[in-house]
Amino acid sequence: MEDKLQHINIQHFETKNGKVLDIPLSYQLFGKELYSAPIVLINHALTGNSDVAGENGWWKSLVGEEKVVDTNKFTIICFNIPGNGFDGFFIDNYEDFTVQDIASIFLQGLKKLNIEKLFALVGGSIGGSIGWEMLTLQNDLAERFIPIATDFKTSDWLHSQCLVQKYLLESEDKPLEKARVHAMLCYRTPESLNSRFNREIDSEKQILKSHDWLNFHGKRLNERFSLKAYKLVNHLLMNINGKENELENINAEIHLVSVDSDLFYPAFEIKNTYQFLQNKNKNVQYHEINSIHGHDAFLMEYEQLNTILKPIFLNR
Repeated sequence: MEDKLQHINIQHFETKNGKVLDIPLSYQLFGKELYSAPIVLINHALTGNSDVAGENGWWKSLVGEEKVVDTNKFTIICFNIPGNGFDGFFIDNYEDFTVQDIASIFLQGLKKLNIEKLFALVGGSIGGSIGWEMLTLQNDLAERFIPIATDFKTSDWLHSQCLVQKYLLESEDKPLEKARVHAMLCYRTPESLNSRFNREIDSEKQILKSHDWLNFHGKRLNERFSLKAYKLVNHLLMNINGKENELENINAEIHLVSVDSDLFYPAFEIKNTYQFLQNKNKNVQYHEINSIHGHDAFLMEYEQLNTILKPIFLNR
């Protein structure tokens, strides 16, 4: 299927705080022709986008021909978080939005596409949090829900890290680069950095290689992302407001996937969510990625993710 960027106009959308505006929701489709095969919705992470598969796909190790999410067997859809800038659309008043608003926009997008049921809803990081909100709003939306390295709420720890991000994003000098440097230290772990760089110095630049690596990530994000978009998604991370009692109504088969070294969404929080759902007799399973790399392991440990996801997608 052609994977070009497509658009849905969500007219007169009203946010939870009562602001009304039109949203040009963009998305891409991959795999089988729409309505001809089971549908998988993949929600992208913080600085991701709808280009989930194909040559430049950020999850092409998992999504594609004969991959675990097989484009020969499924139709895959991925929306852009409105305001992420991938489609040229930005939101100035980003504080008007919460994750539940984004979930509502995605649900309206599915409705306009006449998609009533998903085979699977998959989301990594904030994409998974949007998935939680979608399912609390529409309990029967998906047969399977796979939130990866994420939770249904913003913890105090996560909110605190995002507050530091907010301060950095409001600085006058290189705000996006500074925020990204700090964020990388949340996405990885001390063991990951120490084992990779071993205090080595770049002889040409006369700085630690770890320092150079952080600078590289700051500059690269500054080249491909915008300050407006980063402020929006950081604000969304601070406003994931799911409620435990709302989770009880979800009818999907739920597969929670954590990373044992995750500093952003710690595994113990996801285990707590698993325990709560299990106590409510929900159809829930817990899976754990073992990695020294922290939160970013869900974008790195593809062999483990394949092992976790394969039986979920084969059993249909």
